[in-house]
Amino acid sequence: MSLSDPIGDMIARLKNAQMRNHKKVVLPSSKFKEKIADVLKTEGYIIDYKVEGNDNNKPNLEIDLKYNYGSPVISTIERVSRPGRRIFSSAESLPKINNGLGIAIISTPKGVMSDINARKEKVGGEIICKVF
Repeated sequence: MSLSDPIGDMIARLKNAQMRNHKKVVLPSSKFKEKIADVLKTEGYIIDYKVEGNDNNKPNLEIDLKYNYGSPVISTIERVSRPGRRIFSSAESLPKINNGLGIAIISTPKGVMSDINARKEKVGGEIICKVF
């Protein structure tokens, strides 16, 4: 089965797992999803992630979700740039998410990073999603 938007699928699985208070979520892995999970871990939105191969040689990404006194740390995660409508931004015009309390995950020529790091490195790119 092929997905038209694998990143949107990842975001939906994260949302659904946290609504049901699951400890971890397992999804098909890719390098891009690993980089997004790495940004979420670096910014403190998830505990950890790991890539595991399963029996039919397709790797799975296993994400350990983070909770604060029973409520999910990620209260909102939404896709910005979709396959049908790509959203790009320069370093100067990157959006501040909830007055700097949240992050935007940006795909830049220097790799996938948070909007804070993209502003520091003065590089723009495609806005993948917003996390708060």
